[in-house]
Amino acid sequence: MPDLSRRATEEELMDDLTLASDALRQNLDELETINTWLGGYQVVLDGLQRLRPRFPEGRTLRLADLGSGGGDTLRHIARWTRKKGIPAELVGVDANAFMIDYAAAKAAGFPEISFAQQDIFSPEFRQQHFDIITCSLFCHHFSSEALALLLRQLKEQARVGVIINDLHRQPLAYYSIKWLTRLLGGSHLVQHDAPLSVARAFTRCEWQAILRAAGIEKYSLRWCWAFRWQVIF
Repeated sequence: MPDLSRRATEEELMDDLTLASDALRQNLDELETINTWLGGYQVVLDGLQRLRPRFPEGRTLRLADLGSGGGDTLRHIARWTRKKGIPAELVGVDANAFMIDYAAAKAAGFPEISFAQQDIFSPEFRQQHFDIITCSLFCHHFSSEALALLLRQLKEQARVGVIINDLHRQPLAYYSIKWLTRLLGGSHLVQHDAPLSVARAFTRCEWQAILRAAGIEKYSLRWCWAFRWQVIF
């Protein structure tokens, strides 16, 4: 039984940037199904609606999704912007080349979406600016110290705001996803990484400390179903 009073430090299998296989493709498909069932995309879409009054007028909205993985969040954002009549340029940023190729193929019907293989800490990326930056199930991959540095950087890069959608480290969340992935006969990757993701996630107090360390004073931190944090600044 893991000690969920503190964050797990074990790396997830998906943290291997050289990972490229049918197993990874299956895992990405499974994650999209889980997020759909558990309402994970609504956290980001609600954040966009909250920031909408601050969207630029008279030009295309430019949005970057960091750690874009299979690109599923961007496809949901594209459907949202289309429904709202908002012209948008959506960019998925990921360090794994396989992820980029997989996501680009899945987004073939969305010309407003593009993908880039980049290191988000590189000088080249730091020089780029966007209206909105989103991070979905991405922040728990970092240490608290590294995440504070990243958030400080993103605050400078986002003209309108940053939306974070991530997990809540909590026993019910951990055991629910652990048994759900087993009952559904999920792949080895998803059975290993899904509960570990929860064990690596942050509590409310930890988020508050990270935001404070990043020098971010004005923010919204809301708990959302199912066991998600929505952070907007």
